[in-house]
Amino acid sequence: MRAIPSLKISISGVRGVVGESLTPILLARFAQAFGTYLGGGRVVIGRDPRTSGEMVRQAVAAGLLSSGCRIVDIGVCPTPTLQLIVRTLGARGGIAITASHNPPEWNALKFVGTDGLFLSADRGRELLDIYHQGDYTKVRGARMRPIEERRDACDAHVAAILNALGPVEARRPTRVALDACNGAGSIITPRLLHALGVEAIVINANPDGTFPRPAEPLPENLTALRDAVREHHANVGFAQDMDADRLAIVSEQGVPIGEERTLVLAAEYVLSKRPGPVVTNISTTHALEAVAARYGIPVFRTKVGEANVAQAMRRYQAVIGGEGNGGVIYPTINFARDSLVGIALVLHLLAETDQTISQLTAALPAWEMVKYRIACPSHRITEVLRRVREEYARFDVNLLDGVKVTMPEGWFLLRGSNTEPVLRLVAEASTDADATRIGDAVLAQVESLIRVDRKSAVGSP
Repeated sequence: MRAIPSLKISISGVRGVVGESLTPILLARFAQAFGTYLGGGRVVIGRDPRTSGEMVRQAVAAGLLSSGCRIVDIGVCPTPTLQLIVRTLGARGGIAITASHNPPEWNALKFVGTDGLFLSADRGRELLDIYHQGDYTKVRGARMRPIEERRDACDAHVAAILNALGPVEARRPTRVALDACNGAGSIITPRLLHALGVEAIVINANPDGTFPRPAEPLPENLTALRDAVREHHANVGFAQDMDADRLAIVSEQGVPIGEERTLVLAAEYVLSKRPGPVVTNISTTHALEAVAARYGIPVFRTKVGEANVAQAMRRYQAVIGGEGNGGVIYPTINFARDSLVGIALVLHLLAETDQTISQLTAALPAWEMVKYRIACPSHRITEVLRRVREEYARFDVNLLDGVKVTMPEGWFLLRGSNTEPVLRLVAEASTDADATRIGDAVLAQVESLIRVDRKSAVGSP
């Protein structure tokens, strides 16, 4: 049978195009497999506002109930909110129904353990084994319980942030522009900003399932936020993705600073209060090491993926961590990539330093990063990585996750995506020109290898 290219099943979860590959039957079976894996008990479910979310929720609920789980439904909410609630309730696990930054036709399931963390690679493989074997726990109707609906999860999340950090005490009024992408952040982020004591100018905050811009908070997608910052003379602009785990920042000048710098600014504030180990993934900007060095603090790097970073943070007892895609993990509040926590940390940094975003970023080390997304058949990814590794063998090569090559003028990382049939390439150097030159050279080699493979396929009998 031909593989469906719009379906991605991995240890990170399952995602696909609704009505094409992501069907109610598949969703229910994955939920059954998760319920079997957990052995029953309370399971928290929540979703982003995608129009397919209600269908997915019902399929998931059916699968969980049939395997003997008791469901706590917290409705439309950010993924980090769900992770926080799983942990505070002591639930057996949770399922976040969201395709995060993927286009609107996609949806997905993300599986959360009792610790509030996404399943590790080993636990993810156990779940996949149960799914593929198809031997699920089945309970009779008498053992099924009504779904418990709770709508206080977002309030609990805001309260946790306020309890840990308190309101923002700036020397002058702070005005914030927010672009929530009509996502789950639309429901909670304005509440948080009000609780922090700042003025909020809110755009794209109607959680009706429509996408006013591409969900990934990349600089090219933030035109409306840039305009709002300039029009309203805001001190800072914040942009979220659909499930509000990632955060991008726009300066008071209306200039996106790049989502890589979100974690760097958050780390600057946390380390100034409580120096301690920092953990990030292998693809995050090296500017983080420079900030940590100011405090004599080590930075530990992991494979890409929130679960990998969170597990290492526990191992090293890190005080701050996350990923360069705008994902801030501050374990004092939440062991999850949390844009709401990121917003609070950056606002406190602005208040205490009495500096602008432009001034804070200008003081950071001069690292510039470029990113590429290269469509590549899944069966070709391993071979492409091998060929690139051989080409750059004369340099310092790190194979922790894909191929990372460090050269005198900068570095690049090429790796297969965990969520899509693509290769992701990032390159970083002290100037944008050098980063682009490094990235373009690798891109040309990769595209050449893929073209050769396609020509061979066309010419084969």
